[in-house]
Amino acid sequence: MRLLVMFDLPTETSLERKAYRHFRKALLNEGFLMIQYSVYVRVCVSKQSAQFIENRIAGFTPEDGLIQTLMVTEQQYNKMHFLVGESKDDVRNSAERTLIL
Repeated sequence: MRLLVMFDLPTETSLERKAYRHFRKALLNEGFLMIQYSVYVRVCVSKQSAQFIENRIAGFTPEDGLIQTLMVTEQQYNKMHFLVGESKDDVRNSAERTLIL
């Protein structure tokens, strides 16, 4: 299971830029990787764990802007097409890295 977070946050004032940096840093601390600007993804072991992470994200979202999440299966995620550019072979973004205890 993959959890994608897509966001569009305002950055016109210094307080808005600070909120943007705080949100982005919190996503990175939760184990998300940037796949595009303002699009981050994380591998989750199940739908329940993805929902748990989604609830954690709701706890540190800024007041303004737009933040969306999308849960997709590994099979759906692996069917992603690259029209321009190439996939990054980052070990942290691999389903094989998921350990189920």
